[in-house]
Amino acid sequence: MSDVENGDILLEEDEQQEMYEHFRMVVDRGQALLRIDKYLADHLQDTSRNRVQLAIDAEYVRVNDRVVKSNYKVKPLDVITLMMPYQRRGIEIKPEPIPLDIVYEDDDLMVINKPAGLVVHPGHGNYSGTLVNALAWYLGRTPDPDGDERMGLLVHRIDKDTSGLLVVAKNDAAQIDLARQFFHHTIERRYQALVWGNITEDSGTIDANIGRDPNDRLRFKVCGDPAQGKRAVTHFRVLERLGYVTLVECVLETGRTHQIRVHMNHIGHPLFNDARYGGDRILKGTLYTKYKQFIDNCFRICPRQALHAKTLGFIHPHTKKEISFDSEIPSDMTALLEKWRRYAGSNTLEEEDETL
Repeated sequence: MSDVENGDILLEEDEQQEMYEHFRMVVDRGQALLRIDKYLADHLQDTSRNRVQLAIDAEYVRVNDRVVKSNYKVKPLDVITLMMPYQRRGIEIKPEPIPLDIVYEDDDLMVINKPAGLVVHPGHGNYSGTLVNALAWYLGRTPDPDGDERMGLLVHRIDKDTSGLLVVAKNDAAQIDLARQFFHHTIERRYQALVWGNITEDSGTIDANIGRDPNDRLRFKVCGDPAQGKRAVTHFRVLERLGYVTLVECVLETGRTHQIRVHMNHIGHPLFNDARYGGDRILKGTLYTKYKQFIDNCFRICPRQALHAKTLGFIHPHTKKEISFDSEIPSDMTALLEKWRRYAGSNTLEEEDETL
């Protein structure tokens, strides 16, 4: 289901932008007219009528490929499908006592500051030690032999080596409401990234479809044909220029897999130390040995792509009030930025004819 290399799960955020079929059933020929919420509650195991109504209200239930309301009367041979904005998992979740950095928590949701290096959801090669395993422990869940794909009630994810904020639903109503907000792109998501090169513009928008790289299934790329891939929009703003690198804020309008990493690479400014997209080598700077040593030290200080999900805002699913959370830049990126600030301010930037 997910492609993995060294524990890096793909299909991270774009799973929230499409609908996936979770079940399909055909109504019996002899079925009498019956409200669909009651019909589904009677025919689905371990599902209450209230939970069915939540899914119907969120427009996840379709009959003959059309969204219906709770009062729809099922008829013989109707084809009923449940379409959800996340893929089925089918992996048994084992609770594990992994520490969580909880920024906020109430009866409906949690906001968590994920450290870099932590895989969000179990997948091939990562069946334990993930954020979902930690949530199962914290929330007192027991392993589900049927493989509850919603264990932890995640509604979005970020890459393993990206740090920052995630929202986790604690009940069905919150999960459905938040998933719908992600699906309609109304969630506020602001990232900070250190990228190679001095970006000419102070701000800009990258509107370019993203699809899987046919030459490397672990990578994604901007599609040359506008009819291919999925639409992806990233707004960026320069925060600080540091000579051969630039600190930028990126605001996601959509949430495709590796979107910021792919878009910044597309405009010629790969994320610093992003091995997947070529940022783990010297792309700008001088030819001198001292500079190479400086970059090697920077890579050791921040041994991952320099990307942090700093701000997360959404409408609370219960109170219906807008709430927003902000997180500090983690220590590895902070140390990296300070090192570049010292370098940029030390008058050691070499003459142009000696640079790459």
